[in-house]
Amino acid sequence: MNTNWKQDPRLKNMNPQKLSMLTEFAKRAESAPKDQLFPTLMSLSAEASQKGIQFSDEETDLLISIISANMNPSERQRVETIRMLSKNMMKRNGKK
Repeated sequence: MNTNWKQDPRLKNMNPQKLSMLTEFAKRAESAPKDQLFPTLMSLSAEASQKGIQFSDEETDLLISIISANMNPSERQRVETIRMLSKNMMKRNGKK
């Protein structure tokens, strides 16, 4: 697994629990089929919520930009679509 994203200086002030969740997501996303990325994200989001961990919109945007940095344009678009679906689901569930 490529862990170069962990060296991004924007992560230095992030809560260690959140970094741990991000690492777990990166592992799962790397091994999951591309059509399973959204369920993988939702599963990890549910696990984070159960642990009382919530990512702000800014943190989520940062994480997505780091994870998608080495993706081709098509993969980046897929990740952005997943991000938008996730935001819409959270709004429907009364969360921000």
